[in-house]
Amino acid sequence: MKITASAISLNVPDPQASAKFLIDHFGFAEEMSSDGFVSLGRPDAGFNIIYLRTGLSTFKPERIASNAGQGLLVAFVVEDIDSEYERVRGEGVQIITPIETEPWGERYFQALDPNGIVIQLVQWV
Repeated sequence: MKITASAISLNVPDPQASAKFLIDHFGFAEEMSSDGFVSLGRPDAGFNIIYLRTGLSTFKPERIASNAGQGLLVAFVVEDIDSEYERVRGEGVQIITPIETEPWGERYFQALDPNGIVIQLVQWV
């Protein structure tokens, strides 16, 4: 098997709001969109993020089409967690977990997007 690209799809009530959040605060760009669908990319992210509107009839399997990413977080590893923290705070992003450092060397903070998806920035120290 040869993998040529990777993506994560998240069901959210308002795909455009989550897309705008990643574009405005985390440097993603819209690569394609349609009614109820937005695909975002960033050359250094390693994968695309796709937002799908909850309840789309084309979503399979149908039994999970209404889930909205509960318990899911999207993590990005960065080089300078402190400056990223100050930058996103200054942009008015809702921080739900201020910077913490775990005993195993994970230094991180968490922000919340408009649909309740947790975005976590991490620096390994």
